[in-house]
Amino acid sequence: MPDGAATAHLYRPKLITTLREGYRLDQFRHDAAAGLTVAVVALPLSMAIAVASGVSPGRGLYTAIVGGAVVSALGGSRFQIGGPAGAFIVLVAASVARFGVDGLIAAVLMSGVLLALLGALRLGSLVRHVPHAVTVGFTCAIAVTIAASQLKDLGGLHLAGAEPGPLFLKLLALGKALPSLNPSALAIGALVALSIGALRRWRPRWPGMLLGVVLAAAAVALLGLPVETVASRFGAVPNSLPAPALPQLGWARMVELLPTALSFTLLGAVESLLSAKVADSMSGRRHRSNMELVAQGLANIAASLFGGLCVTGTIARTATNIRAGAKTPIAGLLHSAFLLVFMLIAAPLAGYVPLAALAGVLVVVAWNMAEKAEFARLLRDWRSAAVLLATFGMTIARDLTTGIIAGCALAALFGLLRRGVAEEGV
Repeated sequence: MPDGAATAHLYRPKLITTLREGYRLDQFRHDAAAGLTVAVVALPLSMAIAVASGVSPGRGLYTAIVGGAVVSALGGSRFQIGGPAGAFIVLVAASVARFGVDGLIAAVLMSGVLLALLGALRLGSLVRHVPHAVTVGFTCAIAVTIAASQLKDLGGLHLAGAEPGPLFLKLLALGKALPSLNPSALAIGALVALSIGALRRWRPRWPGMLLGVVLAAAAVALLGLPVETVASRFGAVPNSLPAPALPQLGWARMVELLPTALSFTLLGAVESLLSAKVADSMSGRRHRSNMELVAQGLANIAASLFGGLCVTGTIARTATNIRAGAKTPIAGLLHSAFLLVFMLIAAPLAGYVPLAALAGVLVVVAWNMAEKAEFARLLRDWRSAAVLLATFGMTIARDLTTGIIAGCALAALFGLLRRGVAEEGV
């Protein structure tokens, strides 16, 4: 089986490579099974990420359907699954709070253009050189922030005002709201999280997230539990894609949104190429990093036209795709098609989903996202620990971009000092 190393530099989507090699019926069977499996995972996750980001669940589905299809059709990875990702929750929620949904969509469009430019300028390989300690640091910080952002819905808490963005202020506000704790919501969220963990251990092939959410929705509907649902907060989930439209973008607006777009771009590039690298290690293939960035950029542009969120390569869904037996990028295209069918046929049922259940899903996502063992290992060396903690601390205290810059700057300083000591020794 070719590993793709000889063509890794090409601007050629892996779908075209696959079709040129010849596509067989047995491959389609494997791709269809994998696409359905990933769609079952992506369905509750896409809605949960959208809700946690401060937008309606339908926008998460638009992102997975449109963005996921473009990533699979044009990407440089054979198995990459694109869609909304938990890593973006904090950035997207902050953008919505500051600029509104229209500003968010405009920033996603700008980020798409920037990602495509990164790929066109052959900068994909440079993104992969972000220090490992920086990657672990910001990933763990995002996981902590995601978990904290779900405490309100997990406990059905009622805050006196708007939920603060900074972590410590958020925890303080949530602590003051503890008297409003809804035991039914907490029980629903906890049971969903526990059921996902139990099924992953004892029945790993079962769609734990979907089953947990479905059972929670059924329990709330049948028992009449007093918990907030998707429909009670957002109304009905759309049963079709919206007509494509360009967001409002004037020069002043673009300047205002540029820092946000740059943050989306940086995280999107790192997350996508890390996911593609994971796919390589699992499959023995080699992705085309620059083609992947171009595809991610085009996917973000396409998603923004339909009112979607940031699109990136998703490690968990990509790994699920490979484990489910995917053979080609057509599995990713079928994943988007299955999600579209759900939206067309069963969207009204999504209104019954309790928000506490989606919060339970994201608590599990945050737990799995945090690289706990790797975090502990990196703490054993003082240099890697300093880079790790600088990235982690600044991401939590300020934002992702500040954390990555702080970590990379410190890693570069250590590298220069080490080189200077080596030259003196010579």
